[in-house]
Amino acid sequence: MQVVHERCCGLDVHKKTVVACILMTQANGEVQRHIRTFSTMTAGLLALSDWLESLAVTVIAMESTGIYWRPVFNLLEEGRSVILVNAQHMKAIPGRKTDIKDSEWLADLLRHGLLKASFIPPAPVRELRDLTRYRKTLVQERADEVNRLHKVLETANVKLTAVATDVLGKSGRAMLDALVKGTTDPEILAELARGRLRQKLPQLQEALDGRVEAHHRLLLKHILAHVAFLEQTLEQLQQDIEERLEPYKDAMTLLMSIPAIAELAAATILGEIGDDMTRFPSAKHLASWAGVCPGNKQSGGKRLSGKTTQGNATLRAILAEVVWVISHMKDNYLSAQYHRLARRLGKKKAVVAVSHSLLVIIYHVLSTKQPYRDLGADYFEQRDSTRLTQRSVRQLEALGYTVTLVPKEVA
Repeated sequence: MQVVHERCCGLDVHKKTVVACILMTQANGEVQRHIRTFSTMTAGLLALSDWLESLAVTVIAMESTGIYWRPVFNLLEEGRSVILVNAQHMKAIPGRKTDIKDSEWLADLLRHGLLKASFIPPAPVRELRDLTRYRKTLVQERADEVNRLHKVLETANVKLTAVATDVLGKSGRAMLDALVKGTTDPEILAELARGRLRQKLPQLQEALDGRVEAHHRLLLKHILAHVAFLEQTLEQLQQDIEERLEPYKDAMTLLMSIPAIAELAAATILGEIGDDMTRFPSAKHLASWAGVCPGNKQSGGKRLSGKTTQGNATLRAILAEVVWVISHMKDNYLSAQYHRLARRLGKKKAVVAVSHSLLVIIYHVLSTKQPYRDLGADYFEQRDSTRLTQRSVRQLEALGYTVTLVPKEVA
């Protein structure tokens, strides 16, 4: 078998240790193996870097093991080609399994050029990705706290959520603060309502007539304090995200030219795929990497499961959110595609299908550096005018009408 890399290294990464196997092909075809185990502490990884440099190894492969590959990659990527390998693309050799055998197997596959590198965005994009993912986690955590708040109010027989749309609005917060401080009179609490909520004073008085005990006030106090902390953190985090978006202003503008993609969605998409589409050979490769295209599995001339792969869960989620917003629109090509597919396939499959189309559009917009130009909500009707005409005629004839088609005269 042809040798692609004469000097290469395979890394088997774990939480505490990393096993490195270097294969060096000599002029006579013999292969020298050098195997060492290093700590995953910074000092150990620096020692690994020095060892690789002393043996002139610049090509490295390692398996994507949870989050443990990140510190290794960060310290070894400068000046080297580090290939992160999907575990599905390599198989451990059968028989006895050890960390040394795994590293040898990785190095041998790399030596013959049989490994496929995973997509790893550059450092600035990875930083933006970490911040946008953390923001999503905080938003989910805030939603969990709001749900806990609703449960505490229910257990205290306070039906504020049945009257007020937003319990944490200005009126709701004023009432909750009063409850925490010991106010229980429903008339006094209801008078804290503002704006249009004052039109529901009788309903508010009835809803606020509860049985709030001391432990309820204690829970409300801690929940409200946590919600306030999360909101302040989200505000600061948003400022940090905006600072890191400065170099990507043009890409943000291009993405926001697509219907339903706002600033937050554009930032999340950039954090996942970056703005350099040359990393993907085509839009199909990007869709496959994201997991929004049908699976390709055939055997014996039969097509088996077409289930989508897991792909990038964060990217899939934000694409689905954008498509859900698009599904409530009626004035663009993507909304027409969604409603066309939802009638035939159902809403969930339509969301995945339109997510694929949306990602293809994103690929071409970022590749060409040109804003999105919509095909129009009537694109499918214009494309299938003949079939639409025939179907309409059949429907009218089925209702008992005789249909005669006369071309419209052009003025």
